[in-house]
Amino acid sequence: MKRQLILEDGTIMIGEAFGGEIDKIGEVVFNTGMTGYQEILSDPSYCGQIITMTYPLIGNYGINRDDFESIMPSLSGLIVKEVADFPSNWRSGFSLDEYMKIKNIPGISGIDTRKLTKMIRERGTVKGVICSITKDPEMMLHQVRATVLPKNQVQKVSTKKPYPSPGRGFRVIVVDFGMKHGILRELNNRGCDVIVVPHNTTAEEIMNLCPDGIMLTNGPGNPQNVPEAIQMIKEVLGKVPLFGICLGHQLFALACGAETEKMKFGHRGSNHPVKDLKTGKIALTSQNHGYTVNADSVIGTDMEITHIALNDGTVEGLKHKEFDAFTVQYHPEASPGPEDANYLFDQFIAMIEQAKLKEAAAL
Repeated sequence: MKRQLILEDGTIMIGEAFGGEIDKIGEVVFNTGMTGYQEILSDPSYCGQIITMTYPLIGNYGINRDDFESIMPSLSGLIVKEVADFPSNWRSGFSLDEYMKIKNIPGISGIDTRKLTKMIRERGTVKGVICSITKDPEMMLHQVRATVLPKNQVQKVSTKKPYPSPGRGFRVIVVDFGMKHGILRELNNRGCDVIVVPHNTTAEEIMNLCPDGIMLTNGPGNPQNVPEAIQMIKEVLGKVPLFGICLGHQLFALACGAETEKMKFGHRGSNHPVKDLKTGKIALTSQNHGYTVNADSVIGTDMEITHIALNDGTVEGLKHKEFDAFTVQYHPEASPGPEDANYLFDQFIAMIEQAKLKEAAAL
């Protein structure tokens, strides 16, 4: 069955339908990862977006029970050059088509994804719709142009109630802005006693849980649309060690007086090189963000830039000059992607240990 992709600039691409039988509007973005499509599909940071996979064959190893980054995917659709109908992998439980039908996510294949990616790189991300071939293109184009993309993505994907992930180590409060399960896994692997809380949890509520450290997670959308989190960060800063990832990094920057801005087409992929300015070492990283911290706005704040992206020089890491707090724009839990930056979780634990020693010495 045929299906069409209609972009807000009037571009129409015809392809084959797979996945859910539903029309969906979203922001059309691209991801350059060669593998890891299951983690990408289930990453809450893609809430409301239609993902174009630049690698030509997607679905070849199926969908398994272990590699999800969330239980309920929140993307609006998937665009691929070719979808594998018969996956080959011993862990596979579903084909990509079967899984997307279960979750009612529309997909379209047979699209010239190279052409689409070049369009996005030249013009920036655009609104678009994946819809049935029977729908009138002019009517759907009008609908796309009239649609205002939502600004409440974090509210949609964040947990509604606090819940524990018990351990016998340090207590870490994880503020869920759209948390990937990989972050929780890395903290649990280090024995942390984790409590996951909603995005709008106040500083007082967090401190009442007696944290040894606070983790700010990844999440979708514009960080300026989460003002309650910015205020919370201002109030907890300096009380316990803090580590922020992706959206958490941007919120930390805003709380400390810097500015954020929308990127032309963002960073989405699993091989982005990032330089540590202190050590000079280069790490290949997994990334998924459409906003960035303005480097010039960091000047004059209590922060210093610790990492930069080698591809475009954008800010990839920050550290507070006075308090125990650091953040990175990329995903150190590597789901999917290389594990070059996994050491940052150990760095966070070491920071908590040092803070505990200082606290004990002061008694």
